[in-house]
Amino acid sequence: MGRQTKNQIDWAYIAGFLDGDGSLMVQIKNRRQTKKGWRLMFTICFYQDIRHKKPLEWIKNKIGIGYLSERSDGIAELRINGFEAVRRTLMAIKPYVKFKSIQLRIILRILSLIGNKKLTQLNKNTRLKIADLIIDLRNQNYKSGKRKFNRIELRKILGF
Repeated sequence: MGRQTKNQIDWAYIAGFLDGDGSLMVQIKNRRQTKKGWRLMFTICFYQDIRHKKPLEWIKNKIGIGYLSERSDGIAELRINGFEAVRRTLMAIKPYVKFKSIQLRIILRILSLIGNKKLTQLNKNTRLKIADLIIDLRNQNYKSGKRKFNRIELRKILGF
């Protein structure tokens, strides 16, 4: 194996942190001011005990985006939201992600299907693929709590 640069090692560290203490999400957000009333929000989230949040600060500085917050349960979160910020970060860590590689590929596929368009500009087949990919992503992630939307409800939201 060839010599790795410091930059590659940093991205590999971030990928490992995501694999162990992170999550990849596509959330459906209610937005009454939009025509459909819904939008997709892409999020990468890193978690750490508040007493040990220095790595999250380092990741935030390395990536150059995101916001760090402290939850009432003693957990610090670094959240990276937004289409382009998530895409750019996932592309940088993609070669190094091991345990969440399926989730990463699903989100990148959704982002590529959307491209530079709004959901309302996408054809029915593309929206259907996106709905199915969101369900696939949820099935790959740990089950926590009640799911907000099932497959039928999600397809309705996306215009079916």
